[in-house]
Amino acid sequence: MSSTNGLYAYFARSADAHPDEPALEVRGTTLTYGELRACAERLADRLVTAAGGTPPRRVGLLAARSLTAYAGYLAILRAGAAVVPLNPEHPAGRVAGIAEAAGLDLVLAESADTGDLGVPVLACPPEEVPVTAEDSAAPAQDRTAPLRPVGEDDVAYIIFTSGSTGAPKGVPVRHGNICAYLDRIAGRYGIGPGSRLSQSFELTFDGSVHDLFVAWSRGGTLVVPDRGQLLSPVRTVNKLRLTHWFSVPSLIGFASRLGTLTPGSMPTLRWSIFGGEPLTLQAARDWQAAAPGSRIEVLYGPTELTISCTSYRFPKDPAAWPDTPNGTAPIGTAHPDVDVVLLDDAGRPGDTGELCVRGPLRFAGYLDPAQDAGRFLTEDHRPADSPPGPEDWYRTGDRVALLDGLMVHLGRTDHQVKIRGHRIELGEIEAALRALPGVREAIAVTVPAADGEPELQAAVSGTGTAETLYTALADRLPSYMMPARITVLDQLPLNPNGKLDRRALLAQLERTR
Repeated sequence: MSSTNGLYAYFARSADAHPDEPALEVRGTTLTYGELRACAERLADRLVTAAGGTPPRRVGLLAARSLTAYAGYLAILRAGAAVVPLNPEHPAGRVAGIAEAAGLDLVLAESADTGDLGVPVLACPPEEVPVTAEDSAAPAQDRTAPLRPVGEDDVAYIIFTSGSTGAPKGVPVRHGNICAYLDRIAGRYGIGPGSRLSQSFELTFDGSVHDLFVAWSRGGTLVVPDRGQLLSPVRTVNKLRLTHWFSVPSLIGFASRLGTLTPGSMPTLRWSIFGGEPLTLQAARDWQAAAPGSRIEVLYGPTELTISCTSYRFPKDPAAWPDTPNGTAPIGTAHPDVDVVLLDDAGRPGDTGELCVRGPLRFAGYLDPAQDAGRFLTEDHRPADSPPGPEDWYRTGDRVALLDGLMVHLGRTDHQVKIRGHRIELGEIEAALRALPGVREAIAVTVPAADGEPELQAAVSGTGTAETLYTALADRLPSYMMPARITVLDQLPLNPNGKLDRRALLAQLERTR
């Protein structure tokens, strides 16, 4: 692990080495490393004061794409607390539920108008965040008292993912996990002062941690596009003069439909990283032609394995690119010190099966230990019936095949899906629908949309109209989990065993399109 205060230390070392280099560009404001550190340390002091003089253990961060969001992230880490990102655009009830499940001591927010979160709120509007020249010039030890140091087993951040039981699952990632990740990944992309890295992911998505600290650990500039700009990737790359891009592959489709993904249209890019969902080989070819000076790399890994656990770097020559059975890029090979095994339905290792992973990037278990059930295997691949130990395997639920030494993702073993990079348990949507008045049963499925991307749809049996159900569901689920269509049926299709039949429903929905 790194030095004092774990993850924060990666940023602090760059601030020591490059105090006058730009660290952050967001909403028309640029802060140098020295200015951003002064801002974060001042905020860290305020957090301790707001918590009653004792450094808090867990702090919610209710902010997005603002100076408060990024300075606040650093401030929480500087205070020795765990960051729990909260999305201000999600339904208030969902945010409050996550705050309660996380056991927050405090919430740092952009606005005092946060609703009832059940914990104290430190409202920090963006205009309160900037620092004076005297602040940024003062030695660090004069700006803030020593705060709680952290060790490798302390939690750095907690990401809440979709849960099949209807409640989001808290994934605590320790400082040891994320520091091991940065030690393996951050040096891969030639980043230094002058590098300009995109920040495409929301803070509630673990890819954002890669954005922030791969940039800040190497002295690069984190450049934050507005959410709307992300829908025009080529224009955004050029307008912001980006050298490094990291996003879900779906954004390539947006650029293609706009007609902007033309050969040579992104000359500033040196590296293009994609993750969160499969990257088709055709999309990779289109992007490579548009950014001929850029190398392309795929990162794969669920939140439980600290952002990514495997990678695949495309050869410079497209003629040497692989040909895979499903037309998607390989997820490649495991990162150093990460063990992987593919297990068939009988639990036997082979060249095809469920990908199971262990090593320094594997988390230690969910925030709610009851959710660990069925997710871990012992060293000899038997189901674990006790809290996971360091040698236990995490079951990813992803079906993978080994082809010519490279792993290729084949799909899921369960009902988890990816929609534009968002990890969604269909069971959570179904549980939210069943909780609505008049709904007897519900099924959620994915169907191809007009643009070829997967789209969520749902069907319910019971009373009520699709419009009233949609309105009620929007108060429970974030927008990315909302079905594009809800169909009300007298009876949902059943298979011969009396269970809900997703295939029959898909066929029925196709007939009514």
